[in-house]
Amino acid sequence: MNTQSLAGQWQFRQAGTDEWLPATVPGGVHTDLLALGKIPDPFVGDNEKAVAWVAEADWEYRTTFAPAADVLAQEKLFLVCDGLDTLADVTLNGQLLGSTDNMFRRYEWEVKEALHDGENELAIRFASPVRFITAANAERPLRGVSQAIDGGPHLRKAPCHFGWDWGPQLPPIGVWKEIRLEGRGGARFEDVHLRQAHDQGSVAVSATVAVERWSDAPLTAILRLTALDGSGAQEIVEPVHGGFATLAMAVDNPQLWWPNGYGAQPLYTVEVYLEQAGERVDKRHFQLGLRTIELRQEPDQWGKSFTFVINGVPIFAKGANWIPADSFPTRLAGEGPGASLEQLIRDAAATHQNMLRVWGGGFYEEEAFYDLCDRYGILVWQDGIYSCSIYPLDRADFVENVRIETEEAVRRLRHRTSLALWCGNNEMEWGWEMWG
Repeated sequence: MNTQSLAGQWQFRQAGTDEWLPATVPGGVHTDLLALGKIPDPFVGDNEKAVAWVAEADWEYRTTFAPAADVLAQEKLFLVCDGLDTLADVTLNGQLLGSTDNMFRRYEWEVKEALHDGENELAIRFASPVRFITAANAERPLRGVSQAIDGGPHLRKAPCHFGWDWGPQLPPIGVWKEIRLEGRGGARFEDVHLRQAHDQGSVAVSATVAVERWSDAPLTAILRLTALDGSGAQEIVEPVHGGFATLAMAVDNPQLWWPNGYGAQPLYTVEVYLEQAGERVDKRHFQLGLRTIELRQEPDQWGKSFTFVINGVPIFAKGANWIPADSFPTRLAGEGPGASLEQLIRDAAATHQNMLRVWGGGFYEEEAFYDLCDRYGILVWQDGIYSCSIYPLDRADFVENVRIETEEAVRRLRHRTSLALWCGNNEMEWGWEMWG
């Protein structure tokens, strides 16, 4: 596998205007306009109202690039967009690749036939999310929170982007995650499911892999686990049959992972490789803490208990509700000294918190968030992204959209050491009873 990032300096403009302006990708219209001094700071005074026009307009982004030779030489070539917010038409050299309508999903298109040897132009046109939900809600009203722009449940976008009782109406628009070319050889991982099973002082670490392939050449899967101090590694190799393989190994005398305040947070390095004719064609990398987790619910004098049990030890869960830390998520630096996201997670640990609930009115957080929770011993209560609203679940296209979204989110996060619980939503059932 060879990749080529397309992040960096792009150009953007309001649709229907002539002037192209410099833009940063990943990013968004508001942050690009702010950087250029084209809009006032929306968090000062009532400037939220002064910039409302931004989300009511359509916007266009573009860049030019030459594909790297090692990427172009691969058998398959994909344009991969990890996050487009939200209503986007993606074109390459004037050819429409596809359209998007879900900021939480990953989109990809095969592009080898559409690419030129030299310069190529990639363009993305974003439609106004406000105009979309307003029109949809006029046709079919759906109830949401009173502080938000009406119609948000019609669109798979962070509910709080349209306003909440704690935050402004500032719906971002743009390429909010990585965008890249991926060159692939004869096969790639479709899925890697990492599991751990504990039994009397030993842990079986396993990986079940599903493979997508374009040739009949034999494939081999490799599972590699590196000791905590990096001094040695265990490795197991299995052939891939029928597009699947399961690999497993035992970790004796494991060092267990504990929530903050209950012990250390050792993380093993786990790598899964796919090889074809001796060539490595795909890989996945994980940091894995070994632990058991149970939600214990037993009858008691008040009804039922609700206790998280880690490695057989009941813990006192204490923490906070994690809403998006910035209205414009790409402004939040991830890991490293002075990084704003790491500072927030570090502060949670320093104040003796051991659980954060990723609230269902925001979005599934990025890898850096879960990396930090793994490292600092912060358990994660993960909501599905539905909140305080009525959703159009009688629409087959909407249900299929969220089915794919949910599958992608679960596959991406299920191996996380810090992931304690999946919760379906925020206040939906309560909403039906109280406001329905």
